[in-house]
Amino acid sequence: MSSATLPRRTFAIISHPDAGKTTLTEKLLLYGGALELAGSITARKNQRATTSDWMELERQRGISISSTVLQFDYDNFRINLLDTPGHNDFSEDTYRVLTAVDAAIMVIDAGKGIEAQTRKLFEVCRRRGVPIFTFMNKCGRPTREPLQLLDDLEKALGIAPFPVNWPLGNGPEFRGVYDRLEKQVHLFERAAKNAQAAPVKVMGIDDPFIVQKIDADVYAKAREEIELLGSLGDSFDQERVQRGEITP
Repeated sequence: MSSATLPRRTFAIISHPDAGKTTLTEKLLLYGGALELAGSITARKNQRATTSDWMELERQRGISISSTVLQFDYDNFRINLLDTPGHNDFSEDTYRVLTAVDAAIMVIDAGKGIEAQTRKLFEVCRRRGVPIFTFMNKCGRPTREPLQLLDDLEKALGIAPFPVNWPLGNGPEFRGVYDRLEKQVHLFERAAKNAQAAPVKVMGIDDPFIVQKIDADVYAKAREEIELLGSLGDSFDQERVQRGEITP
């Protein structure tokens, strides 16, 4: 199928300032095959400017000001990513963007939890019936407890979370995630400066190799939390996601 006839899916990426939204956008492009090298959001440090932060003021301040459309083909779909500004000064552009998307990816700094601008943008999505996927970012730094983050989502935003991936470790001990739908562990290896796609090893959670790579206490804690989530009896329901009742 030619790229001109591929079905399109359009996603807006929303967050509070500095939650890592633009960096996530670049990683989606990188893993989607649209980039060979991820840019750096820290343009202020004289590194490579981030692909979507293209305006001079954006480069100076390290933030997104105007919504930028980034496009690539993946899995027989034409994907449109809208990297929207998170700062209050530029929120009107974000509100307009949210009228024309299939879904929104809500990026949350796992060390800070739900912040003010995230709440505002979430409410805009809710009023307009936009399905929301939640991405807990910066797991490689010290974070809040994952179960607490789930509780905060439900209490602060009034939407039931369904964790598809569960973190294995926290901060410097973060090693990967457990995919609850596929029942597989994805162990990550850090790439140089996080600029290239990181090697990933996939295996079952009982594989002895995991214990060699993860601290025993971290592994035991993750197993306990995963079993607790399984005991709740919740199941992933795509229709409820579309209706905005749950956020995966």
